[in-house]
Amino acid sequence: MPSRTILVVTSSGPEAQAYRGYCLESVAASYDIVLITPSEPTWEKEFISDFEIADPDDAEALDQAGRALADRHQLAGVATWTEWYLTQTARLARQLGLPTNSPEAMEAARNKATARTLFARHGVPSASSMTARTLLEAALAAETIGYPIVLKPAARAASIGVIRVDCVEELPAGFEFASAGARDGIESTHVLVEEFLDGPEVSVECVTYRGHTTAVAVTRKTLGDPPFFEEVAHCVDAADPLLAQVAPVAAAAVKALGITDGIQHVEMRLVNGRPRLIEVNARVGGDMIGHLVSLATGVDLPRAAADVACGLAPDLTPTRSQAAAIRLVYPAHSGTLAERSLDGTFPWLERVSFQREVGDHLVLPQDGGDMFTARIGFLITTGTSAADARARCTEAYRHLAVQVTPA
Repeated sequence: MPSRTILVVTSSGPEAQAYRGYCLESVAASYDIVLITPSEPTWEKEFISDFEIADPDDAEALDQAGRALADRHQLAGVATWTEWYLTQTARLARQLGLPTNSPEAMEAARNKATARTLFARHGVPSASSMTARTLLEAALAAETIGYPIVLKPAARAASIGVIRVDCVEELPAGFEFASAGARDGIESTHVLVEEFLDGPEVSVECVTYRGHTTAVAVTRKTLGDPPFFEEVAHCVDAADPLLAQVAPVAAAAVKALGITDGIQHVEMRLVNGRPRLIEVNARVGGDMIGHLVSLATGVDLPRAAADVACGLAPDLTPTRSQAAAIRLVYPAHSGTLAERSLDGTFPWLERVSFQREVGDHLVLPQDGGDMFTARIGFLITTGTSAADARARCTEAYRHLAVQVTPA
């Protein structure tokens, strides 16, 4: 038997447990896991056999940790589902002589400016985009593209620093907001000025193995109030007819970036009914989307990610046909969390999870925060159809007791 030990590079802490714990649990059912993480494992210890502590943003420390684990274990592959560590993980896998995408392909996926260039070169429908280093450059780009526009960091994720600007008067504040989000970017600290794509937002959950991409499911998204782009709900339906339409565009986008293996969360908008690319995230989708896919279709994306990372063909056979939805819980205003609880139990409520405790301070994007400083938790429901799962999500949400004392 070949080695069944996989090295996972991941973040740590309560957010990782809440939103990526299911990934570790799924992979541990079939693999021995050794971990590289920035801090001492706690909840992860149930699922791992060994670990090294290292900051994945420190190339030398990551390399030393990887080689130490390789000396103690016969590794079959290296994987991550942490957006910030994609490029570093690819470099580590290459250094260890294990299967991987090229670091250059991961950099292209992480750097949205590079991705837009490659989409255009390969004829993938996308948004018009220009890079801006100053407010003046942003103003000139906005005049060229035409309002409304979207400002966003070139190399961030989770809607950090993303804002819609409808007119020139809103540009200075919008550019400052996007610039603040861009300052911590690794691949780029620039701001992008982009065409606003007006239409419903979806993502396509894909698995790529040896250059062939399979679209497994489509996720329908609900966004919060403009001008921000915080996602507040998702729904996956195994029978969604949209999958056949968006799958070819998603596969073309993955190919354009040079990605040959792995999991992709491909975001797009339907403009006049036609898909236009937003970005390709080269990992399992956040906000529990991989878990929604499993509930709806039976396809295990974290397990598929591990298989592909070890050079094995993933099993993408659907074993279920239903729907699953998630509702993300945000406060109506910034302040101190005074109460958070769910009144009642429901057979179709798959789980409810709170990441904030009473007494925690919550800061919404309009007050200088982001999803990590504002989100209270989430709840997940299942149903026979998307409408059914969404209705149950709404019903469960009505039974939440959330009180926030204004700042």
